[in-house]
Parts: sequence; structure tokens; C-alpha cells
Amino acid sequence: MVEIPEEVLPDLGMAEGDELVVESDRDLGRILVAKAGECSGVDEGFASEVDDSIEEYGPALELLANEHKEK
Repeated sequence: MVEIPEEVLPDLGMAEGDELVVESDRDLGRILVAKAGECSGVDEGFASEVDDSIEEYGPALELLANEHKEK
């Protein structure tokens, strides 16, 4: 889970609740986070699988993240 500070969202053209896409660049060791539909090179099938995984495992991941914050 990645948390984007609320104060930078307007600078990025994002708002709470926006659907985001994550791309990785292994050669540079970086990730790119953008609003859905704004990334280039993201395979729609892959994006759909990610969405399905988030829908299925999102609540469990959120519980784990909250437990980690409490420690």
C-alpha cells in the first residue's frame, strides 16, 4: 500500500478516490503512479487482473496495513 500525502494530490491532478495505475521500471528501480487511463504501456488484461486482486484481497491487505501502523 502506498499513501500519497493529501496536500500533494492537487499538484498531481489527483483526488481521494481516484483509480490509479502503477507501473514499474526495473532498470531504473522506480515506480510510476498515475491516474487510470494516463499511463502508457499498461496492458489492459494485466490492469484488469490487478483490479480483481485488489477487490478480492484489498480488505485483508488493509487490515494488515492497519495492524502494522498500530505497532
